[in-house]
Amino acid sequence: MATASGAFKSREDHRKQIELEEARKAGLAPAEVDEDGKEINPHIPQYMSSAPWYLNAEKPSLKHQRKWKSDPNYTKSWYDRGAKVFQAEKYRKGACENCGAMTHNAKACMERPRKIGAKHSNKHIAPDEKIENFELDYDGKRDRWNGYDPSNYALVVARYEARDAARSRYVKEEQLKKLEEKNNSENPEEVSDEDIDDDVRVDEAKVDESKQMDFAKVEKRVRTTGGGSTGTVRNLRIREDTAKYLLNLDVNSAYYDPKTRSMREDPLPDADPNEKFYLGDNQYRNSGQAEEFKQLNIHSWEAFDKGQDIHMQAAPSQAELLYKNFKVNKEKLKTHTKDQMLEKYGNAASQDEIPKELLLGQSESQVEYDRAGRIIKGQEVVLPKSKYEEDIYINNHTSVWGSWWKDHQWGYKCCRQTVRNSYCTGAAGIKAAEAATDLMKANIARKEADDELPAPVEEKRLATWGTEVPDDLVLDEKLLASALKKEDQRKREEKDERKRKYNVKWNDEVTAEDMEAYRMKKVHHDDPMKDFLH
Repeated sequence: MATASGAFKSREDHRKQIELEEARKAGLAPAEVDEDGKEINPHIPQYMSSAPWYLNAEKPSLKHQRKWKSDPNYTKSWYDRGAKVFQAEKYRKGACENCGAMTHNAKACMERPRKIGAKHSNKHIAPDEKIENFELDYDGKRDRWNGYDPSNYALVVARYEARDAARSRYVKEEQLKKLEEKNNSENPEEVSDEDIDDDVRVDEAKVDESKQMDFAKVEKRVRTTGGGSTGTVRNLRIREDTAKYLLNLDVNSAYYDPKTRSMREDPLPDADPNEKFYLGDNQYRNSGQAEEFKQLNIHSWEAFDKGQDIHMQAAPSQAELLYKNFKVNKEKLKTHTKDQMLEKYGNAASQDEIPKELLLGQSESQVEYDRAGRIIKGQEVVLPKSKYEEDIYINNHTSVWGSWWKDHQWGYKCCRQTVRNSYCTGAAGIKAAEAATDLMKANIARKEADDELPAPVEEKRLATWGTEVPDDLVLDEKLLASALKKEDQRKREEKDERKRKYNVKWNDEVTAEDMEAYRMKKVHHDDPMKDFLH
């Protein structure tokens, strides 16, 4: 029930309210009415029908469930296509150099590039387009029919009506022709009314089912949900024919798929072709009218992709007629192209001699060059430039990026650098790069030569502290014993810093006995007996 407010109710009022709701649900009491006089469904749950307390609803209503707040920023209007704003008479600064409109530049201009732009000719200035910006709401952004003009559908209706009118007119004309032939014929009994009707029928779907095919009919009981009904089922196979899976009972012969009733391969490949009446489904699929039907389907798909309103299943007669016209036009175009080529270049197989103008490639324009290749007299053929930026050199370069290629890398031809947007170094950079390359090759060659012939290494006897061991080195036993005690004391101090004294005298002099003691006390982690040394 749509509750107006959450006022306090006594137990008796609450019981009466529940009874009234049950009666409304059962249809014994009239439904509750909202502010607009509309009935409120009594089966709506209370959490949906109850209005929030902050709305201060005095009467029951479902207004709080609707979107009653409208955002003024959103709009449902659409772009005014093709609308123009202002038509200028002179070229304005900042306008498109091609057409003269202020709403776009030359790069985004959709008009055909003029030979002389509006900036220089100051003529035929194009009007400015109307530019609009809409802020659409959630539904407006997702409305696929937004901006559609319903009056355009009248063209579709008119096209279908014209087709139906042409079809009925054609049927009437054919009927009149057949009647005239019947009246003018010598034996009018030979031409029957059924023959006339069969000839003038256009839509095969409207033809009586009994006149389409001569297959036998089988009355069969067709089970349905309503208890069953008697229907007519066609028998598409003559009983005298042998089933394809019985032609060859060998297990290793052609495979028969019972679900699709297809046997793609030839069941009797070694039999005489003149005596066989079945050669496999693949033979029929790739021969006869099947191949032509396949080409017809491909032509319909390609024509539909290119914008033609054609569908093979919806309008097969139209698709076949368009395919026939396409083949005729294709043959005409091929013949016309062949005639143009023969007219322009001649036929080498014929006896006609080729003109000298074509052999020597001469023309009336004369251009003279010097030894360096510069033009002395005449004018060089100027290639037309596009509207995009070309031949813009940056960072002192004299060639564009991509004019140099080496070792699978692009670069600049002027300085042969492969780093884009780098500063041009010119000929000096080329020489420096070649010198660095030569130096690198020399270093690589020298390193390879050194690796091939390794120099003999003289074994040196090293002391424990990294210097060469003199031949006359003799360790003092007493000094070695005292050095071992000092090393033990140092290790104990490392384990417990509390035993270190405050006044420590440090001596940087290391003797041979001290190094020998350090080596003897050092823990070798690779030694398997290291845990038993201390």
